[in-house]
Amino acid sequence: MTDVVDSDELLRRMHRARACAVEEGRHWRSRSEELRTTDPQGSQEAAVRTVAYEAVLRVLDEVLTPGRTPG
Repeated sequence: MTDVVDSDELLRRMHRARACAVEEGRHWRSRSEELRTTDPQGSQEAAVRTVAYEAVLRVLDEVLTPGRTPG
């Protein structure tokens, strides 16, 4: 079954998704740094995840605040 949400709820969900992307990006960035010397492959995988969350963050920033983010 599909939920019908109003625009305010959709906006709240996008803000929560943005906050989650920020937190996950921080987590994977620090994980990448932690693993840099002991596990280079794990560090690289964490860095890839960091980039993915940064991309999600850029998209959500553009949706939530169009034109405010640098291109």
